[in-house]
Amino acid sequence: MKIGNLKRPRISVFRSNKHIYVQIIDDVNHQTLLTYSSLTLTLTKTKSNKSNLKITKTKMARKIGMILGEKAKQIGIYKLVFDRNGYLYHGRVKALAEGLRKTGLKF
Repeated sequence: MKIGNLKRPRISVFRSNKHIYVQIIDDVNHQTLLTYSSLTLTLTKTKSNKSNLKITKTKMARKIGMILGEKAKQIGIYKLVFDRNGYLYHGRVKALAEGLRKTGLKF
């Protein structure tokens, strides 16, 4: 397991069959700094926007990475340690990482 600190926190990824969950964690102080999931994004969708309801899980992961990246930059986080929790670096995990990198975060 990778260790994160306040200067370079750990981003932990968990994916289930339907959703993906992401946390930014400071392991030294045992604090979760940010958290976001596709479940949160799904709950915020409106039924009037039909095109948003047909999004794939991979596109959802990329969008979550971009949203979380913007939130991380707002609180002053620019460098991370990426912890994929044993998942292979492809599919949704890769899309999430690409979304984070697109916002300018380094890991």
